[in-house]
Amino acid sequence: MKVSLLAVIVTAIAATLVLPALGQGGNDGRKVLDAKVLAPVVEPYTGTANPIRGLGGGGLPWQISSGKADVRSDGRVKVEVEGLVLAQRAPVPANLQGTNPVPQFKAVVSCQSISGGVATVANVSTAAAPASASGDAEIEDHVVLPSPCFAPIVFVTTPGNAWLAVTGR
Repeated sequence: MKVSLLAVIVTAIAATLVLPALGQGGNDGRKVLDAKVLAPVVEPYTGTANPIRGLGGGGLPWQISSGKADVRSDGRVKVEVEGLVLAQRAPVPANLQGTNPVPQFKAVVSCQSISGGVATVANVSTAAAPASASGDAEIEDHVVLPSPCFAPIVFVTTPGNAWLAVTGR
């Protein structure tokens, strides 16, 4: 009897520690994602033919000097990019290479989640933030994260949700 009671107590304590880490609560501001690298959209992800988590890529290849993203369990999102511009190569027209023609960027946090007992993708977006012609931007906003939010990734997108950069390399 004592062994069974001890097993129940240990299981309850373990569940209390694990469930918030899996997105089942944990609205306390802990880091959900801390990415130090963002990768630009490149072929074959340009356009809508090969979307990632439901988002099509920008219509041309891009390049990025640096980027980072931070997402907290309470929904705070901070993304910084430097030098997010159209690639300096074909098929980008020569007069657009190395420029950012998009005056605003958004961040989209994408999670694997559950809806009605079925696995699903949940994408939540920040408001648009100003982006410079040289591709520099800082996005700071608050979103409502789904619960659970498994395998989160962050996209930097146009206001129309075409992604230009994503966490990864």
